[in-house]
Amino acid sequence: MNWTERYVLLVVFIHFTLIGNISTSVTHYSIPEEMKEGSSVANLAADLGLDVITLNQRKMRLDIISNKKYLDVNRETGELYIAEKIDRESICPSKTSASCYLKLELILENPVRIFNIEVEILDMNDNAPQFRRDVIHLDISEATPNGERFSLSNAVDPDIGSNSVKTYHLSESEYFKIEVQTGRDGSKFAELILKRNLDREQQAVHNLILTAVDGGTPARSGTASVIVRVLDMNDNAPKFEKTNMSVKILENSPIGSLVIDLDAKDLDEGSNSEITYTYSLYTQEKTQETFNLNPTTGEITVKGILNYEDFKIYDMEVIATDKGTNSLSGQCTIKILVEDMNDNHPELSIKSFQSPVNENIELDTVIAVVSVSDKDSGDNGIVDLSIRKNMPFKLRESSDNYYELVVSEPLDREKVPEYDITFTVTDRGSPPLSDNETMTLELLDVNDNVPQFPQSFYTIRVMENNAPGALLSSLTAFDPDLHENQYLVYFIIEKEIANTSMSMLFSINPENGNLYALKTFDYEIEKEFLFHIEARDSGSPPLSSNVTVHIIIVDQNDNAPVIVSPWRAHGSVVEEKIPRSTDKGSLVAKVIALDTDSVHNSRITYQFLQVPDATLFSLDQYNGEIRTMRMFSYRDPRHQRLVVVAKDNGQPALSATVTIKLSTVETAVKAYSDMTEMPLEYDIFSDLNLYLVIGLGSVSFLLLITILVTIVLKCQKPKPSKTAAPCRNSVISERNSTIADSTLVSNDAYWYSLFLAETRKGKLVVRQPMPKGSRYIVSSIPRGTGLTDTSDSAASTLQVCLQLWQS
Repeated sequence: MNWTERYVLLVVFIHFTLIGNISTSVTHYSIPEEMKEGSSVANLAADLGLDVITLNQRKMRLDIISNKKYLDVNRETGELYIAEKIDRESICPSKTSASCYLKLELILENPVRIFNIEVEILDMNDNAPQFRRDVIHLDISEATPNGERFSLSNAVDPDIGSNSVKTYHLSESEYFKIEVQTGRDGSKFAELILKRNLDREQQAVHNLILTAVDGGTPARSGTASVIVRVLDMNDNAPKFEKTNMSVKILENSPIGSLVIDLDAKDLDEGSNSEITYTYSLYTQEKTQETFNLNPTTGEITVKGILNYEDFKIYDMEVIATDKGTNSLSGQCTIKILVEDMNDNHPELSIKSFQSPVNENIELDTVIAVVSVSDKDSGDNGIVDLSIRKNMPFKLRESSDNYYELVVSEPLDREKVPEYDITFTVTDRGSPPLSDNETMTLELLDVNDNVPQFPQSFYTIRVMENNAPGALLSSLTAFDPDLHENQYLVYFIIEKEIANTSMSMLFSINPENGNLYALKTFDYEIEKEFLFHIEARDSGSPPLSSNVTVHIIIVDQNDNAPVIVSPWRAHGSVVEEKIPRSTDKGSLVAKVIALDTDSVHNSRITYQFLQVPDATLFSLDQYNGEIRTMRMFSYRDPRHQRLVVVAKDNGQPALSATVTIKLSTVETAVKAYSDMTEMPLEYDIFSDLNLYLVIGLGSVSFLLLITILVTIVLKCQKPKPSKTAAPCRNSVISERNSTIADSTLVSNDAYWYSLFLAETRKGKLVVRQPMPKGSRYIVSSIPRGTGLTDTSDSAASTLQVCLQLWQS
């Protein structure tokens, strides 16, 4: 059984009266409310003495005298059970009666019988106390005395008896408490009691919680918010934040300018806190005429003209009064200070200014004296003088409001020819006012700059065979000075080379630095010159600088090759004889040509201009050797005519030709070959060798004649007044080998024609660099042919024809 069934009480009234088939007895049951659906209340069959088997046949049914069917009967078992959960407060909402019943009729047929059943619903504490209003508002004046009582809305609990409202509780408060009272119907209610005086300005609203508790087990409760609003009473006078205030305002402030916004506070509310502002009787009329006081907002604004020179201080007293029934008031004293306005610009005056000045003016020299002033007072009358930064000047205060402009850094007219110096005077007002004045300082030129050439060394290439008076180059220097300090004069620093002055070879325009050649140069005689040119200004004292000029004579291909071997008279044909039995590759003849030009232009190549049979002879284009390409046959003619051309490497190329008439002879002597050793029976004085010896001797004789003529010409020139300085080539010669008077060497390639040489202590010194590993033949130079000893510092030069011969 359910636990709620323990509360079912069966009360059967034994005494009954039968009226027909209707029983007048009442069967009484007691059950608690809120029993679960299906819970058994009682067994009616057992309690009423009915046969359980016949219940279904007799159509047992339960008739409830109400709109809802809370209970029902089981025809199979005869049990009375809960059909729907029962709420006592819904069935019996009235609390006038402590009892609540459900009246039932059990009806049986065959025969018809009706039983009256009464079920008492017992109350359970299933409802919490509840206030009619969740929020209770109370308005209490702050003037209410202590102990005053205020009624509060009571709580309602649908339960009855001990389950209804039993007591009340109030949240903790230092101002309020409650007392629980009992009404005539036994209901409980609470009264709110004021414990101490209220102060709205301290706390305008009090929030309390009222709790109602019933007497059930367990106890249930409900709450309501109690909001107590404290009503204001005019008990506070208006108060200013400060009773004494000081305000500053600029003179000439426009009409309507706000001076101060007075904001008095009144802790009261409503009309008790509305404030009106007025001047007190102690405020002067001048002050009231100058300043306007808004009675509602408390704003003080400018009404008249403020003049610092007329009035500097205004005193006033303002009263703030509230609009309460018994009005209260407060007052404050205000001091208005009129400030001087920075309405006067500072002034400056140039007392002295020195311009122009020399650019080499000494440091700390006074250039100008400036005075400054300002009519304002205080910070508005304090002025500062300044000039633009990054200038070689500074200001120095000499006395009150007097400043000196002095030179702080060296001046250079070539960098900055003049300075625009702006003096700026600024006061310390807010905002600051300023004034300025600009003076121009001009710098005078001083000859402090040396003429400068764009280059320190000039190399000028001059083609040989130039025309006398030809312009070689323009050597122009620059002097940043002015006027006469800038005018330059150019001249050649005298220097003699090989007893020849530079002024005899070159000239320079003293005004523009144009360099001219005074003679025609020949590369084969003179290859280079080294001298100095000086540029001097016209200042006082004059300044100068010089530059080194290196003249290089560039070779032209102006010398045609000269064929020296095989030797022949001019325009004649060389005749050569060779054995007809000459082997293949045998040397037939060798053509040798010389070119007096430079190495590049004198490089000679050989080729056939005319050859009767191209398969018979070959010509080496570099050494000029003519060799047989095969042996002679009986079909080859006995006489061959060969024309060889020797061409140099110049542009355009120059050439020389030689015609060789070659005859073959029948002989048993085999033609010599450079590839085999000479037999012992070889005839040294063969025709070919004889021609070569004669040619070599002729060349040597011509070389000797040339040397003698050159020496004679040198000896006829007047001796210089002073020893000529060694030329640049003499320096080069010291790095090369010294060749004795007669030295036999050889060259594997080809001839070199012309060398410059000089004699020192009877020795021939080569002045032109020679290829490494080369050997040369130098013609024998007898002593006493002009190559005499001189001093160590001087040397005579001559041209020597050097013949090169293949070993």
